[in-house]
Parts: sequence; structure tokens; C-alpha cells
Amino acid sequence: MSDSLVFDLVEWVAKQERPYSEVMETWRTSCPRLTIWEDAIDRGLVERRTMPGGRVVVTVTAEGRKFLANRRRRDSRGKAEPHPMRLS
Repeated sequence: MSDSLVFDLVEWVAKQERPYSEVMETWRTSCPRLTIWEDAIDRGLVERRTMPGGRVVVTVTAEGRKFLANRRRRDSRGKAEPHPMRLS
């Protein structure tokens, strides 16, 4: 289940860079079984960047774009797991 949610997070960030505070508000959880944000960071799929003026944003890394492409290719072949929970 977690991999599907990590995909959802990375896909959401790939649409546009997001303010770090928005990502934390939307994706951080205290549930030890749903470590979506931490998994995406640990796997190098997204990263935090400090922009001029001190604004912190989250962007998708090259590894994250590769992860999305691989997952989409797998999905198009009909082998994807159903998304049990979709967060916006």
C-alpha cells in the first residue's frame, strides 16, 4: 500500500513544486505504518530546496521522475495495484 501512496505523493509534487509547509500539511502522518513522506525522501524521489529569500519548496528529483515513468509504464500494461487511498 505504501508504494502506491508514495507514487501519489511524487505525482502530486511533479505537477508543480510545492511549498514545504503545504506538503507537510497534506502528507505528514504520525502513523508509523504510513511513512509516505519519509519513504519518498529516503528513496531520493523528492527533495527540499531553499529558494532565494528563504522559501522552502519540495520538488521531484531525477530519480523521482524515473520512478513515475516506470510506474506509469507498468500501469499501462495493466499490472498496477489499485490505489487504496488517494489523497489530494
